[in-house]
Amino acid sequence: MELSAGIKASLAGRYASALFDLASEAGPKDGGVTAVESDLEKLDAALGESAELRALIRNPEVSRGQLSEVMSGMARYLGLSSLTANFLGVLAENRRVKDLPAMIRAFSAIAAAQRGEVNAEVASAHELSAAQLAELEQKLRAREGRTVKLKSRVDASLLGGLVVTIGSKRIDTSIRTRLNNLAQAMKSA
Repeated sequence: MELSAGIKASLAGRYASALFDLASEAGPKDGGVTAVESDLEKLDAALGESAELRALIRNPEVSRGQLSEVMSGMARYLGLSSLTANFLGVLAENRRVKDLPAMIRAFSAIAAAQRGEVNAEVASAHELSAAQLAELEQKLRAREGRTVKLKSRVDASLLGGLVVTIGSKRIDTSIRTRLNNLAQAMKSA
């Protein structure tokens, strides 16, 4: 499994790696890698949708007990596997819930590397159609030489074009960047 040293060395990477190892050892009934990955996608979506939840997990005034209750309730509400629920409990006890978004990204990168995939995120000014996403995925697969798992999001501030992020590489063809570059060139002239 090829992973960057940054993922392995980071706090989030160490937690994600430990969770991945536990998920690999567990059977599908107990929350294998696929189940945990699905659970983490649900958690990521919940964090993305709720500013209150993001604020809560970062609030240092919330006690460990309160965090444990919130994580336990969220695990039940989202229908998470026992392994993921236990992991959230450990994070609450260790006051590491604030690092959950980074752990989710690290786990996703570890799981993708294990499958020989690479994760990519595409930001566009308007929602891309399924055909456009399929064409982009095909072009990225040809460029990277392996399967690409594509996640898309809309960022209206781009005005047009795309920003594709693959690991630490970024391909920015947005109109916003082109206008900023033009403005800088005009200041220099």
